[in-house]
Amino acid sequence: MSDLKQYDVVALGELLIDFTQNGISDQGNPLFEANPGGAPCNVLSMLTRFGKKVGFIGKVGKDGFGTQLAEAIKEQGISTDGLCFDEEIHTTLALVHKLPNGDRDFSFYRKPGADVNLKPEEVNTEMIKNARLFHFGTLSLTDEPVRSATKKAVECAEENGLIISFDPNLREPLWDSLDDAKKAFDYGMKHASVLKISDNEILWFTGKETYDEGLAYLRETYPNLKLICLSLGGDGSRAIYKDVDITVPAFLQSGTIETTGAGDTFCACVLNGVLEYGIDHLNEDNLKTIITFANGAASMITTKKGALRVMPQVDDVKEFIKNF
Repeated sequence: MSDLKQYDVVALGELLIDFTQNGISDQGNPLFEANPGGAPCNVLSMLTRFGKKVGFIGKVGKDGFGTQLAEAIKEQGISTDGLCFDEEIHTTLALVHKLPNGDRDFSFYRKPGADVNLKPEEVNTEMIKNARLFHFGTLSLTDEPVRSATKKAVECAEENGLIISFDPNLREPLWDSLDDAKKAFDYGMKHASVLKISDNEILWFTGKETYDEGLAYLRETYPNLKLICLSLGGDGSRAIYKDVDITVPAFLQSGTIETTGAGDTFCACVLNGVLEYGIDHLNEDNLKTIITFANGAASMITTKKGALRVMPQVDDVKEFIKNF
């Protein structure tokens, strides 16, 4: 299912360097690899594997890292027509430390960071008008001016009838207060029809004890959310749509080295399904197909370092699921 729009998906948000630990030097110091990262572009990168036409709106510094990032997303087939370069503020950096349980601890170098300095007047609204779906998260709602830029983009998407998807992607160190983070979650959920949320985020945001209670709260509070996808880590994921509520187990494998990009890979597969079937025409069968594929792809990315450049190919995911 496709129409004549220039883009299937346009995403706005952070594009940054993820310094991920990659070994120990001869002197016993940790070595870090400069991986291109940022959730929105991870999502777009996976969408290109499905042959989707995608574009990014955001800002990097006019520095070596900014150039590296621009080249990396272009190489993945992501349009850079909405990418701006900041003359004064450097590209945002994140250091990703792996914790013993396999999870990650993020340290951000972002006060200031170029991604936060995207101004409303720099938002390429023509790209949004020429897209089918607009995707964003909360990292572009932490500070001004990017908060206002994000809201301008969301308004443009609404005015032009796009499907809007939201992945809050909570990063606690980036918020002055978690009350501000809750307001950003609330804003995103009010404006989206597709929500991808993780197990820890839903319990934290809703203040509920169980996922069932959290989901019931979201459906009651945000009736505009047509599809809610809840990622449950090692327990797989769950999709709620109208009267359909399905849980699909995870593809757990011994080769997992880090979880960077797993949620973004999952999210991209869901968005591809929404584009293929239409947000108003999903049913239990195609939702199960979408979520199973999304779980498989997310499992595969956990066996690689980084995300944006190493997203799995569609045929490889199908093969992986078939042989699992």
